[in-house]
Amino acid sequence: MKVSILTVVYNGAATIGHCIESVLGQDYPDIEYIIVDGNSKDGTQEIVRSYGDKIARFLSEPDGGIYDAMNKGIQLATGDVIGILNADDFYAYPSVVSEVAGVLASSDFDASYGDLEYIDANDATVVRRKWVSGAYKVGAFLNGWMPPHPTFFVKKEVYNTHGHFRLDLGSAADYELMLRFVHRENIKLAYVPKVLVKMRAGGVSNSTFKNRVAANRNDRLAWKINNLKPRFYTLWLKPLRKIIQFI
Repeated sequence: MKVSILTVVYNGAATIGHCIESVLGQDYPDIEYIIVDGNSKDGTQEIVRSYGDKIARFLSEPDGGIYDAMNKGIQLATGDVIGILNADDFYAYPSVVSEVAGVLASSDFDASYGDLEYIDANDATVVRRKWVSGAYKVGAFLNGWMPPHPTFFVKKEVYNTHGHFRLDLGSAADYELMLRFVHRENIKLAYVPKVLVKMRAGGVSNSTFKNRVAANRNDRLAWKINNLKPRFYTLWLKPLRKIIQFI
């Protein structure tokens, strides 16, 4: 089973090397590593090119934002499974992809996910939050649940069947995609109960109150465009669930 790992980046020279090393350090033998760059000007392109043919595909051109870049990468991917690792993130240990591939080798599952740690932006040894996903239960999205997107590995046939990221939902595009795949289309999920990815703190959707309001509005739109109806508390529970990640 080939696993395509996709990293999208724009002016990420400060962290892209760490991200790349975490992928190249995986012990799984059949990884296709794809990097899609938004025409960076800060040295990112030079860093990526320094790895030569260890990067299977490198595309650098202007794009319409992070999710447009992800869609480009998905189109380029030839693997059976696709994982998306942002330039600020890195895999927690060398056998992450091996463990995920072992789970998804079974035809019983369409996708898998795990847990995630938010680490200090300047000190990767300091954990700020821990997102323990827990096993998925049917209807969990109604209770504000979602898996951490950087840990979400999906068989390519799912993208082929159910579509890619929408570009009209801002930072809620990953939420909408997982809502569509899991809650609406009922793909079969496997939970790997380990921290698979470490993410540097400081996500755009939560950086200001204004951004949080915009994210909530787009979350509601994600339900509407899928002809789904949340409960009255669904989209209030979603951000409230983050509080326990600090405990």
